[in-house]
Formats: sequence, C-alpha cells, structure tokens
Amino acid sequence: MLTIIYMLIIGIFAGIVTGLTGGSGVMVVVPLLNFLLALSVHVSIGVSLIVDVITSLAVTYVYKEYGNIDLRSGIWIALGSVIGAQIGALSVTIVSGSGLGSLFGIFMILTGYFMWKKGLEREYLASKLKEKIGLKNTSKKIYIAIFIGFLIGIVTGIFGAGGGIMIFFVLILVLDYPLHLAIGTSTLIMAITASSGALGYALHGNTNLYIGIVVSLGAVIGGVGSAGLANKVEEKILVRLVSIIFTLLGLLMIIIHLL
Repeated sequence: MLTIIYMLIIGIFAGIVTGLTGGSGVMVVVPLLNFLLALSVHVSIGVSLIVDVITSLAVTYVYKEYGNIDLRSGIWIALGSVIGAQIGALSVTIVSGSGLGSLFGIFMILTGYFMWKKGLEREYLASKLKEKIGLKNTSKKIYIAIFIGFLIGIVTGIFGAGGGIMIFFVLILVLDYPLHLAIGTSTLIMAITASSGALGYALHGNTNLYIGIVVSLGAVIGGVGSAGLANKVEEKILVRLVSIIFTLLGLLMIIIHLL
C-alpha cells in the first residue's frame, strides 16, 4: 500500500512540473523512482517514458478538441525521433547504472541552469529566433526536421525526456507552425517519440508497465491541478522554482551514484 502511495506522489509531483512548465515530468520521475522505490536508473527511465506517453496523449486530446493538432508537416520530426529513440534506448544498455545515474544528474543540472537563465517564454523566444532563422526551401525544411527529430529521439531514448519543448521550437522555426498549433502538435509528437523509446526499453527488459500506469494516474491529477496555479503565478517565479528542484535532484543523483 505504501508503495502505491509513493508511486501516486511521484506522479502528482511530475504532473505538477509538467503543468507548470509544459515540459516532460521525467526530471522528477526518474530520481524519485530511483530513490523512493529503489528501481534501477534504466527501469526508472523506462517507466518515465510510459508516463510521458500517457500524459502527453491526455494533453493532446484537449488540444485536438480545439483543432490545434496538425501532424502533416510534423510527421517528419516524428519519423526522425522514432528512429533516434530506438538508437538511444539501445545505447544505454551498454552503460552501467551508476554511469547512467551520474549522466542523468548532469543532464538535470544543465536543464535547471538553462531554465534559470532563459526561462520558458516560448512565444517570445520563438519570435526572436524566427527573425534570425529564415528557411524558405521546402525540401531543406524536411531534411532539417528529420535530422533534428532524430537527435531529439536519441536524447529521449537515453534520458527518457519526451523533448516536447525542443519539438515545439522545430515546429515554429522550421515548419512555420502558429503558436497554439505548435504546442498541440509537439505534445502529440512527444507521445509518439516516448512510445518508441518506451518500446526500446521494454525490449531490453528495462521498464515496468504497472508502475508506469500508477505513476501516470498521479501525473494526470497533478497536471490538471497545477494548470490553475500556472495561470495565476508569474511564469518567471514558477520556472526558477522548478529549475532549483531540478538542480538539487541532479546533484543528489550524482552524489548517490558516485558513492
């Protein structure tokens, strides 16, 4: 019973992070599963991918109801990411648990630092970058979308992060998506990418469907509950709070796996 409560708490915490930032909850799912349930880092990442799939599909449904899903051009990112996720999931099988744990900790610290410095003002950042990056050639856009999707997939396969924010920027900058359509479509592609990564981990026995479903239930609850807060509190405060949490958890993972 206590284990189920732990799983729900982990999911709720992850959902809150997702609801506040729009990013993947992997940053809290992996270290908390590793600490509280003593799962290996490999299995923790596999479970986080299942959570990403379920929560992303729930969010995608909402965006679909508002007509903000269009996979016709975004399919090229999805294609590259599916292939990349398989390669990423395969590559981590040769990395030790302690090595992967330390690597994940570094990834969390870097993410926390970036969020602290840059925030998540996606509309502002996208508009500024779009002014400087002009892609007119249609075939070039497709090649770039496939390549970047492939790189995002590799990151997903290694760390379990769905890459929603990275996909969002590709849709905005490379494929000329409007803001809301980019957010909805990037969430769907994140679900597709995470599905590929989860399958890769499952094929190597590095996942747990039961834990993934229970944690996802908590994540959906936490995500819905945090949506109201996200619209009331200044974004800069929220992002900096989350960045501190990421950094502290990252440091903890590195310390534990180096001891």
